[in-house]
Amino acid sequence: MSNNNTATMQQSFPMNGGDGPHSYLNNSHLQRQATNASRITIEEAIAKKLDVKCFSSNPFRLADLGCSVGPNTFIAMQHIVEAVERKYLAQGLKSEMPEFQVFFNDHVANDFNTLFASLPTERRYFACGVPGSFHGRLFPESSIHFMFSSHALHWLSKVPEELLDKNSPAWNRGRIHYTSGPEEVSHAYAAQFEHDMEIFLSARAKELVFGGMIVLLIPALPTGIPTSHIPIGIMFDLLGSSLMDMAKEGLISEAEVDSFNLPIYATSLEQMTSLVERNGYLIIERMELMDPTSKHVAVSGKDYTMNFRAGMEGIFGEHFGSGIIDEVFDRLYKKTVEFSHQLESSHKEGTQLFVVLRRK
Repeated sequence: MSNNNTATMQQSFPMNGGDGPHSYLNNSHLQRQATNASRITIEEAIAKKLDVKCFSSNPFRLADLGCSVGPNTFIAMQHIVEAVERKYLAQGLKSEMPEFQVFFNDHVANDFNTLFASLPTERRYFACGVPGSFHGRLFPESSIHFMFSSHALHWLSKVPEELLDKNSPAWNRGRIHYTSGPEEVSHAYAAQFEHDMEIFLSARAKELVFGGMIVLLIPALPTGIPTSHIPIGIMFDLLGSSLMDMAKEGLISEAEVDSFNLPIYATSLEQMTSLVERNGYLIIERMELMDPTSKHVAVSGKDYTMNFRAGMEGIFGEHFGSGIIDEVFDRLYKKTVEFSHQLESSHKEGTQLFVVLRRK
């Protein structure tokens, strides 16, 4: 493993902080549904694949990578702590039950004040904040027993450089994402994701104790399904269309749109399998595509719009200026109403990748 550097101070655009109407705190129920949908599968992985007898250190250390501001991270950490406690009991180790320490990690610009002000009072763990990018080292070698990351790894460390080069076949003129774009744009995104993931996996393999576990939930693209046919892809197209409409009306310039790309990528099961196998220090215990939400729960255009704004307002404001934020997302919402049939009929099955890895 060649990556020995601690996390670098990268430019970051965290989820909206605070507890206002556009905050991530109040608009992250789609991510919460996705985590809840995998709860039983996570508990099964801990029960069947985590051998706590091989851990000699106390406390038991967990990390949530890309935790944002809550409440989803607290729900996930509590479920994982309870599942680990059950595993100790099942292995006859009640007298050796450890204390638990949870490290909440996100970019340095994350609203850690809101996060820690919201900590559950009845939690059964000691809490720590770890600011920094997970595209690099965050913890000492062999120090973490369990790592978790939900709906964070689809964020790239940066926009692929080719997308901004007018002489490159990957120049992404008039679009803000690879959805509905030429093959060269998709390839540039895929290459950036693979670069980032190689660094991520190398860092995590160093930080995990032997036998330690990683559970990842990542937005994904099922085999054979175009990105433009899944909800997130449709939303990216509608966002790009909203910006181009504003450019035509003179509210922003076309050059501003041409120079803006969202650093977000949906991986595939095949791609992740190859990346983990290439790493060589982690065993794939389970990897499968799952449905991120219940088939019985309808997600409205307003839900998608509010969720997108909570997650992306910062990056839009940095590029276009904060003065256009309301206009952009008002237009996006209207387009979700206009194209509601596309969202309702979009391919939702298997758009979340569930990954369980164990340190060799």
